[in-house]
Parts: sequence; C-alpha cells; structure tokens
Amino acid sequence: MISKIIENFKKKSLKERFLLVISLLNFMAFCFLGLLLLFWDKLKLNLPNNLQIIAGCLIILFGFIRFITQVKRLNNLDDE
Repeated sequence: MISKIIENFKKKSLKERFLLVISLLNFMAFCFLGLLLLFWDKLKLNLPNNLQIIAGCLIILFGFIRFITQVKRLNNLDDE
C-alpha cells in the first residue's frame, strides 16, 4: 500500500507534488495551532477554557478538511 502511494506520488507533475507538500505543511501548521490552543496553559487568551478547547478542535478539523479537499482536487486533476 505504501509503495503504491509512493508510486502515485512520483507519477504526479512537479506542480501537483508541490501543492501536495504545501497542503501537508498547511495541515501540520493548523494541527500545531489547534494543539497549542488545547494543551498550552501559558497561552494567555481572554477566552473561557471550554471555548478555547472548542476553538482548538475546530482549527484541527479545518486543517484536516482542507488537506482532504486538496488531495481530492489533485486526484481529479489526474483523472482528466
């Protein structure tokens, strides 16, 4: 399975590979920001604790959705 993913990655054009790597970095940044909101107590925001947890979860979810849509978009480019 991993060899198939690597093989498909090598078949993509340079532009598609670049966009995939950028979307992966974007996903990692959103996850980091969401985890920062969830677990870092020294972060001084004027938000109640439950709202800070909700915001962290929503940021992680947003990053995940963006990554999935980008991968689907790149797969649609392959099909054309």
